[in-house]
Amino acid sequence: MPQMSKVELYAAIRRDHRAGMKMRELERKYNVSWRTVKKAVDSVWPEPRKKLPPRPTALDPYKPVVDEMLRADLDAPRKQRHTITRIFHRLIEEHGADVSYQMVRRYVSDRKPEILAALGKAPVEAFVPQTHLPGHEAEVDFGDVTVRLAGELVTCYLFSLRFLRPDETGLGVGDDGGALADRAFQEEAEA
Repeated sequence: MPQMSKVELYAAIRRDHRAGMKMRELERKYNVSWRTVKKAVDSVWPEPRKKLPPRPTALDPYKPVVDEMLRADLDAPRKQRHTITRIFHRLIEEHGADVSYQMVRRYVSDRKPEILAALGKAPVEAFVPQTHLPGHEAEVDFGDVTVRLAGELVTCYLFSLRFLRPDETGLGVGDDGGALADRAFQEEAEA
């Protein structure tokens, strides 16, 4: 039997169970334990995997030191802030830490946004929805294209103009192939 995902396995077990197969037959057919068959029959989705607790690292004793450096950098002028390389070298020189650069880089890149968010200095994420009125906006692109013309490679110039519809995000052509936007643009141009 080909290897299948747990979701596919659960679906197949439920399908066969509804068809009348007994639990023991399902165990043998899918080569699983009775517990797995029971879980598949009782639930549509398999249980999510349990998260493993984070493993201790060589950086753990120095994390408060790194956090203090990052907090001190919040008030420092931009050019005087610690780089990840500087934090790494300070840990080795001042504290005798036996850590890798990658370990420090990963911790700093994860921890810096957390510290900024805790102090209310995190950058604000914003979303600006785009709406396009028919015929009011278009996408234009141009460039060189090499094509084979009469068996010979020729460089041509390509100009592409595409009108946006209100329900388009600018990614792909709509159901009517842009005819609505073309009509609206023509009406706008005639007015």
